Amino acid sequence: MVPPGGAGLTAVEAAEGAAVLLLGPQQALTFSGKCRLTCLYGAVRVLGFAVEPHQPPLPLLSPPTHCALSLEALPAARASHADPRQLRTAARSAMRAHRVRRQARVKVMARFSPECAVVLLEHLDTAVTRFLLSLPPLCRLFEPPVSRAPTPRRPDGRRAQSEDEPDVTAEAAVLAAVGIVPCSPERGLLLSDSTLRALQELVRVCCVEDEGVPVIMVCGPKSIGKSTFNRYLINLLLNQGKACGSARGVLSFSGPPFTHQRTPCKMVYYGQTSCEQDTERYIDVVKYVFSSYRKEVPLVINTMGWVKGEGLLLLTDMIRLLSPTHVVQMDVYDWKAMAPLTPENVHLAPGLYTKGKQQAKGKRMDLSAAESWKGSEGEEDASAPEYKLLYIHPEFPRAGAAGEARVHSSILRDMSILGYLGQLQPPDVASVLPLHSLVPYQVPFNAVALRVIHTDVAPTNIMYAVNASWVGLCRIPEEIRCQSAGPVLLTQTPICDCLGFGIVRGVDMEKHLYHILTPVPPESLRTVNCLLLGNIAIPNCIFVSQEGIEGEIPYVTSDYNYSILGSGKLRKKKHFKKREHTFQCDYT
Repeated sequence: MVPPGGAGLTAVEAAEGAAVLLLGPQQALTFSGKCRLTCLYGAVRVLGFAVEPHQPPLPLLSPPTHCALSLEALPAARASHADPRQLRTAARSAMRAHRVRRQARVKVMARFSPECAVVLLEHLDTAVTRFLLSLPPLCRLFEPPVSRAPTPRRPDGRRAQSEDEPDVTAEAAVLAAVGIVPCSPERGLLLSDSTLRALQELVRVCCVEDEGVPVIMVCGPKSIGKSTFNRYLINLLLNQGKACGSARGVLSFSGPPFTHQRTPCKMVYYGQTSCEQDTERYIDVVKYVFSSYRKEVPLVINTMGWVKGEGLLLLTDMIRLLSPTHVVQMDVYDWKAMAPLTPENVHLAPGLYTKGKQQAKGKRMDLSAAESWKGSEGEEDASAPEYKLLYIHPEFPRAGAAGEARVHSSILRDMSILGYLGQLQPPDVASVLPLHSLVPYQVPFNAVALRVIHTDVAPTNIMYAVNASWVGLCRIPEEIRCQSAGPVLLTQTPICDCLGFGIVRGVDMEKHLYHILTPVPPESLRTVNCLLLGNIAIPNCIFVSQEGIEGEIPYVTSDYNYSILGSGKLRKKKHFKKREHTFQCDYT
């Protein structure tokens, strides 16, 4: 749990759009908004990641769609005989090097102590954030949530300030000029004792060389905190230089997933938001991706929140196939979502495609690939897992209550797509360019194969399906050979590398060309020879809410026969409530 900020918080204007923040020992600032952080003296922690003076500036993005970020001062790690005067000189020199105004330096040094932390907060403005904020549904993305709770009254009858209402102190005004608003620590990340114990154990295991490279699988129902736990764990491993095969502090996850998208080492486009309709292909995809893991760094595996019925059977298969060394099970105290995933229970329980110890029947599949993943001891029975089970009982409000989440999962998926499309914006252009003003790539029909993943489409209708669609840009090992002008249609969905995504913004039937918008670099696009179309829709705001659209909007109409199979209205996704706050989001 993050200690409160409150008394002793010192925030001083350092320059236009910048502020110097001094945090006392174990003091913290929980906030909404966005800024760029540079540590000048001491050290601070953000979502488990330790930031020190030698590290580059770190972008912080704290929207109300997720728990608020907290800046926490870390205990000083310096020699006991260090001269306090030299420490004061170092802090003063760091502020001077970053052109902090003299008045600000004087005020900070008046409250300075060797155990404190001093950071520089600057206004953050990137091409991606500009693009997101240009869309009307997300124009308030980094503003604090709107409180719906009754406003308390003081004994004298005057209106009292609620805990989530923005502070109006001088320090809060300074921080607001940077782009962040202090909020209650209760809105930040709340870590239970069981969570802290599990994190400590996993970091210890990852740092012990003689125990091998851990494979950590995190399981639990929806809205239980699996993704946040994984980001926190990875940040802790980054502190130790045990993640991503990189030096300490090279990158961190300092915000929600849509704010820190990076090119993966291995990716397959599944094409659907749920694997319920095609679990066998999901298994094949997992096996294909996992086959590239070389056991050089710890592996953290996130799993779906589908833990009922066939979802639990599929999870049992995943444990057997991936052979984790540690399974982290997150659930509420009464275990109402799922039974304990002990090695004994998994050994006996039937899976969806694998059988338990005493099971005679089950769906059959080829497990030869799974056996090849094992090391020299690969002759073991795949149905007899050996791992350490760690229990976590989250204690934050509404843990495990998927229906009471801050934001619906479909909106979070749309925000991930929008964050990805924000990479199309030129970094050196201050204004936002609408996507229809960008020049697309021209791809000949016969240069790439085409496949619709989730349904059967008649060849005569395939171009209607592809136009204005979200596609995976993939690479299949087979050479594309077509004597005609194309298109080249695949009869089966391949399991292949996905190099990125794009929008087919037009199809030229006369010149036999696809027009594709994508942020994938040209050197990677040269190897793309397959387009996969899945059941992932482009967010509605891309069609109806971009600036610069005049007259009739392409691909959108109100004069349509909705009885035609496959047609449908743009559904209005309004705010999704939680108990006290709402995040306004209207994609129409």
